[in-house]
Formats: sequence, structure tokens, C-alpha cells
Amino acid sequence: MSAEAQWAVLADLETRRRQLAEDVVSRIKAHIGTSPAVLFMKGTPDFPQCGFSAQAVAALRASGVNSFHTVNIFEDPELREALKKFSNWPTYPQLYVGGELVGGCDIVLDMHKSGELKKVLDEAGATA
Repeated sequence: MSAEAQWAVLADLETRRRQLAEDVVSRIKAHIGTSPAVLFMKGTPDFPQCGFSAQAVAALRASGVNSFHTVNIFEDPELREALKKFSNWPTYPQLYVGGELVGGCDIVLDMHKSGELKKVLDEAGATA
């Protein structure tokens, strides 16, 4: 294969990589836009697969959220990795309220204890 052909293959691969990255960011934004409260978590609300995700779900429920959208990050490895860069937050769960990152488990729990979580959820229209 000539050097020109090799460069063409590399350029094509880079274009495909960029398209995949744009696609996963579009999926992240679509999830964030589905509900006033969105939790990217390990597992599901009924079957969380880590204690931190379970605690975040419990805090949301205790704060009076009528419903919230969840994304099981184990079902989409590309999204799981891309979300860390998108949010600049390295761990899960990640809670978004009103389209903005609130934080992970520790922040959600602290906000719940102080009453701030309910206030933020109320302002976003996520509670009854």
C-alpha cells in the first residue's frame, strides 16, 4: 500500500471516529433532555448495581420526584466512557437536573440532607 493510500485510510478512520464521538454526544444530550431529572447510573432504580446508585435513587425518591429518567450505563459502554469527558465527572452515578450536572452520589446526598436537592428539583419541575 502506498503512503498516499495509507494516509487516505487513516483520514477515513479519523472521520469515522469523529462521527462516532458526535453520535454519542448527541445520545447523551438526548437523554439529558428527556426529563427534568436524569440519573446516569449503574443498573436500574429497581435493581441498582452499586450502592452509590442505590443511594442516589433513594435520595431522589425521598425528595419527592414523581418520575425521573435513568440510563443504565452498563448497557452502553461508549456512552459510559464519553459521559465522563462530556461532564468532566469521572464517576457514577451522575445526576442532571434541568439539563445541568448536579453531581455524583456524595453531592446528591449532601444536597438531600440540606434540603437543597428538593429545591433544585422543584425549580426544574421534577416534583409533584
